[in-house]
Amino acid sequence: MITVENLTKSYTGAAAPVHALRDVNVEVPAGALFGVVGPAGSGKSTLARCIALQEKPDRGVVRLDGLSTAGLEGRRLREVRRQVAVLDAQPVLHAERTVAGNVAVPLEQLGVEGPQRRSRVGRLLDLAGLTQRAALRPSELTPGQRRRVALARSLAAAPAVLLADDPTGGIAAEESGGVLTVLDRARAELGVTVLLTTQDGATVRRVCDGVGLLDNGRLVEQGTVLELLADPSSRIARSLLPAIDTPRSQSAGYDRSADVVLIGFAAVGALLPEASARFDVELATIGGGLTRVGDTPVARFRIGVNGTQADTALAWIADRGAHVVQPKEGPKSVVAA
Repeated sequence: MITVENLTKSYTGAAAPVHALRDVNVEVPAGALFGVVGPAGSGKSTLARCIALQEKPDRGVVRLDGLSTAGLEGRRLREVRRQVAVLDAQPVLHAERTVAGNVAVPLEQLGVEGPQRRSRVGRLLDLAGLTQRAALRPSELTPGQRRRVALARSLAAAPAVLLADDPTGGIAAEESGGVLTVLDRARAELGVTVLLTTQDGATVRRVCDGVGLLDNGRLVEQGTVLELLADPSSRIARSLLPAIDTPRSQSAGYDRSADVVLIGFAAVGALLPEASARFDVELATIGGGLTRVGDTPVARFRIGVNGTQADTALAWIADRGAHVVQPKEGPKSVVAA
């Protein structure tokens, strides 16, 4: 478990101090895959470095499995640091070594003997989907494959925590999924607690259990991804859900219109058609779209409803777990979200 309490960090700037973190509090359960999102300069990398014990905060404390790291020094600090692996945003591989040789570096530094070292490297290459490329050099790999090598190397010493700073940065979209799969497998198969930082909402949707939003050094939202997506006021939800861009004229042809968030197979697949049949209303999707959070389908639709029981139908949809937001002044007040 990672617990961050009132973490504050500033740097000396040219004109004034730069406040990278401002009283940040966050808790990542053991075995979770937690994402920290935010724009460039919001403090994501600084938070990762503080948790990795690479930098000391001005104030506050980082606890790892309940252990306060605030006063650690010398040998004890080095021991705890070995439990926290870091995948840098721009990892560097040894060009003269093979893929297997790169993954083995941390084990060689720890003095792990040959048979045990080779077994561990083999398992990590399998985890990263690189077994068939074990004898290749980094120059013979794609950018996504090189990132997976660096990820396997970061897991070599069996850390309890992995901090992945922008793990898909600079990688083509078709290769990003492979990197995220390795992170998910590290959590599921090795029991590693993973904290990743990213500006990319698709990364959070694909693999994260929980998420926090950093803005100007402050953690302004945090929670499970699905809980936040179900909250109409959530900034994270607005950035992760499909956008709605519906002209007012398109909504004006309906007795009622509303924005609806549906989570789960049953809600996405059946709730709206059942409401239409149950209350004898015409119900049309006039905006929005469908996405996935992990394996869970999530939809945000703007719907138009015609019929004498339009209000009742919308209330029934809301009663069954959907989040329904209706305009205050009728259909013509609907604007693009």
